[in-house]
Amino acid sequence: MTMHRPSDRTLLFATAAFALLSLLIPWWFISMHAPQYPDGLRVSVSLFNVSGDTAEIDDLNHYIGFRPLDTIAATERKMAWLAIPAALLPLLGAFFARRKYAWLTVLPTAVIAPVFVVDLVTWMTYAGHHLDPHAALSNSISPWTPNFLGPGGVGQFRTFAMFDPGFLFAAAATICAIVIVARVVRGRWAHA
Repeated sequence: MTMHRPSDRTLLFATAAFALLSLLIPWWFISMHAPQYPDGLRVSVSLFNVSGDTAEIDDLNHYIGFRPLDTIAATERKMAWLAIPAALLPLLGAFFARRKYAWLTVLPTAVIAPVFVVDLVTWMTYAGHHLDPHAALSNSISPWTPNFLGPGGVGQFRTFAMFDPGFLFAAAATICAIVIVARVVRGRWAHA
């Protein structure tokens, strides 16, 4: 059995805790403001669902031919119920793995946040560039990529997109996992 220094165990516990916390709360949001919506509309995205003012935004998006929000990354959200626990389970192995294998146990956790970003940007680009040409106002909006972070807009709507705390926890887990990999590579990961 592998014996870890207290700092190794703390790093492993932190990685697992950040990763698990990230599953409980949203990872990303976008808010939309227009004269007829002074309080704005907001949608939050987690690994498992899309929530918020989705019905109202879908009604508005229908006019420009933007796909319904629940159809964006639907397969990924269904797969997440199995894929995320499968990615986190190897963290348990890090407590027992020999030095040369320890990096393999944290690698799946290290890629969750980056994969989320790539997938979200890919879907936003796809959805914004594949508008329904038969939509009522399809000629009034040119294909575009909604802003992934920061301010943006479409038509009369001003948008703001940002990471929610769930992603920040996932990013912290990624950073911890990278530190573990670096310690293993440098030979600073204790083992029996």
